[in-house]
Amino acid sequence: MRLALLTDAWHPQVNGVVRTWNRVVEELVSAGAGVEVIHPGLFRTFPAPRYPEIRLAFWPGPGVRERLDAFEPTHVHVATEGPVGLAGRRACLRRGWRFTSSYHTKYPQYLRAYFGIPRPFTLAFVRRFHNAAQATLCPTPSVVDELAAEGLTGLRPWSRGVDTAVFHPGAGPAPASMAALEKPVFLCVGRVAKEKNLAAFLDLDLPGSKVVVGDGPARRALARKHPGVLFTGVQKGDALARHYAAADAFVFPSLTDTYGVVMLEANAAGLPVAAFPVTGPIDVVVDGVTGCLNQDLRAACLDALELDPADARAHAEANSWARCAQIVRETLVPIRGPSA
Repeated sequence: MRLALLTDAWHPQVNGVVRTWNRVVEELVSAGAGVEVIHPGLFRTFPAPRYPEIRLAFWPGPGVRERLDAFEPTHVHVATEGPVGLAGRRACLRRGWRFTSSYHTKYPQYLRAYFGIPRPFTLAFVRRFHNAAQATLCPTPSVVDELAAEGLTGLRPWSRGVDTAVFHPGAGPAPASMAALEKPVFLCVGRVAKEKNLAAFLDLDLPGSKVVVGDGPARRALARKHPGVLFTGVQKGDALARHYAAADAFVFPSLTDTYGVVMLEANAAGLPVAAFPVTGPIDVVVDGVTGCLNQDLRAACLDALELDPADARAHAEANSWARCAQIVRETLVPIRGPSA
């Protein structure tokens, strides 16, 4: 198999989409597949509106077509709906190639929140984009149900994984910035942006300390508003693992994420999760076992402290990147159909 993966989310971006596809590519290559990742870094780029740290490809169509010709893929997967993904989708349709896609981001909600674009307009684009694919991978069964109700077809439930060798309760000494924090420590990891609903966490009256790991367009304003909260910036690898291990509970306030890999990473470190009972958490968290789901986020945070860290760890160990990659492999289709 020779897979061309077209994605607008790739290094140096730090987010769940990049993390997911990076690990899936590693698993596919280790299983003998050839993979060509076509991403914004291969083209001229411009900063995404409201997200200057994310660079989008400028007019990537000709370059995408050239790279597809040079690689000669047997399978094509379009991972995102940005310029690279659009160019890849267009190239496939013009050539009569079959392809698969994946749905990672709730663009209708995000674009309405940031730019006031009515949800039906963006939803129509998402539906047209993905219904051209032979199949569309969705992070969870809940997302499948949501999209099916909006007229999307060919939906397949997917999964995510976690590296339990990196993220574990004994990951190392607490980072210096966290060592002297008052317990309990409530941790949140992810993009510091409007759509992550961080204010719902930061405004809570909780005992102990709050820590936010990550960066994004809302960090400066939130740090000014909440001077008692520790904002560490982006952390990776072993350093990120030590931040997880130094906390007592993980808070996931987002109302719009389709999955939330960070919840699995937290569980791997023995951290129970506190979250709202919405898409993402309802599929990832075993309520009352690996975390607590409640419309009252403060109650969820306090209840999460009472859970057994061993149960959270066991849940993480049951979710592997190998299984995540296997679902991708099972969903991919050859670019030429049986009659081609």
